[in-house]
Amino acid sequence: MSTSSTTQATDFEFSFHLPTLIEFGFGKASHLGERLLQLGVNKVFLVSDRGVETAGLLDNMTESMQEAKIHYDFYLEVEPDPGLETIDKGAEIFKANAYDCIVAVGGGSAIDTAKGIRVVASKGGSIGDYAGVDKIDKALSIPLVAIPTTSGTGSEVTIFGVYSDWDKNVKVTVTSQHMAPTIAFVDPALTMKLPPKMTAASGIDALAHGIETYFSLRSRPASASLAIEAIATVSSHLIRAVHNSEDEEARIGMSHGSLLAGMAFNNGFLGLTHAIGSALSGHCHVPHGVAIGLLLPHVVEFNAVTRPDKAAKIAELLGVNESQEDQLARQAAFAVAKLVKDIGLPTQLREVNVPETKLTDIARDSFKSGMMKFNPRQPSEAEVLELLKRVY
Repeated sequence: MSTSSTTQATDFEFSFHLPTLIEFGFGKASHLGERLLQLGVNKVFLVSDRGVETAGLLDNMTESMQEAKIHYDFYLEVEPDPGLETIDKGAEIFKANAYDCIVAVGGGSAIDTAKGIRVVASKGGSIGDYAGVDKIDKALSIPLVAIPTTSGTGSEVTIFGVYSDWDKNVKVTVTSQHMAPTIAFVDPALTMKLPPKMTAASGIDALAHGIETYFSLRSRPASASLAIEAIATVSSHLIRAVHNSEDEEARIGMSHGSLLAGMAFNNGFLGLTHAIGSALSGHCHVPHGVAIGLLLPHVVEFNAVTRPDKAAKIAELLGVNESQEDQLARQAAFAVAKLVKDIGLPTQLREVNVPETKLTDIARDSFKSGMMKFNPRQPSEAEVLELLKRVY
């Protein structure tokens, strides 16, 4: 299909930045100690959560550090959608004990917590002081190694950190090139024990990263290529990973797809799904991936009006068989909705106990997200509220 009618010369003027070294492969994380020695590290602050520890996912890494004679201590206070206080408390402990490196092991919450601790330990204040874009003015000297145990957020390579201000019921985002981890160990073996519900929620987030980057007004050839490959890779492996946690090929595919999506939205940014999702999670504590799964089909339908060419490509990547672009575009939202249903995620807000009385507040606060401005079709508050009512 041709997209020449919508291509502009400025689409081929872009910058692309990926400051993180990526080490990808089964068993890669067991070589952590060797890489830390190469960095000259002596004392590690290991940020994770108690679920990851209980599952035994830290064992190979701690053994590797012991063999390298690197001292380490745990910070296991990470909670879902980490609060500002969790970050600031971790930074105080880091500074009080003369650590020289942070290692984050876990999902996006653990990695974002580590990113925030690194900022506050380096620059002082509270992580909330750095909310916004480019408020970190120089590189941070503390090395950060990110090791994901889920396949969804892409946080191991991104320049963003998302935190919860529970006093105001909002999420705040810190955006800076200096937030990106130093090294990412992407080891699919660490995802093999991930339960189906977490696999589904994190996986639909990865898919959304690809779709929203592809739709984004900041989409450029490099980010779009990564987004397209991420959509294809995630959509072809997600159902298998959810229904068979021991499927190594599916787990490798999901780790790879999530990574590609993170690399894509690092440069192309996101849109309406994540803007509304941020407000939804802030007000009602809906887990991030669940919120994204609820919203994504409806946002694809909303955006297809403005970018039918891209909606058609998304449908094609999701396996829809139609020869006409207009038919493909109409099928895109249905294909996403079917995938959400097939992996067992909720499809209505009432299923996750969102009060209908909260919808107006969620719609209003969606516009506090910086991601809103990158959506190809700019909604009114009334249109966002109508979308939420359809999801309800």
